[in-house]
Amino acid sequence: MRREKPEFDQKLLDLARVTRVVKGGRRFRFRATLVIGDRKGRVGVGVAKGSDVSDAIQKAFNDAKKSMITVKLSGNTISHDVHMKLGSAKVILKPAQEGRGVIAGGAVRAVVDLVGIRDIVSKSLGTSNKLNVARATVAALKSLKAPRERKVKEETK
Repeated sequence: MRREKPEFDQKLLDLARVTRVVKGGRRFRFRATLVIGDRKGRVGVGVAKGSDVSDAIQKAFNDAKKSMITVKLSGNTISHDVHMKLGSAKVILKPAQEGRGVIAGGAVRAVVDLVGIRDIVSKSLGTSNKLNVARATVAALKSLKAPRERKVKEETK
């Protein structure tokens, strides 16, 4: 029996054990922050809590599916510079020439990889909160304008 390839690749950004104090003691739950994408221009970020790790991850996957966006790519990079501030997270994304690679850290790298961008330069400023940085990156990619089509010069003879 062959397993079919899943529609989206996923990357777990953060897994936290969160505690609620009640009369009898502490109740533990898990919060998962997940990025999903198809490496063809679609990406989403989801966060959810569950009683165990796999439950939290499954819920976060469903949440990420709901917040899916489509990014307009220009070859292997983005079409122009973009700056985005979301809460305390500031993200700067710049297009890079062919072969430069993904120059990004942490949450930005995860989002950019799952979109399918292969050449980009980025900087994350402000907070180090992975969820907020990932959401700021998605917002920055969402604000991109469509790349201009290059006009091919026709030779006249």
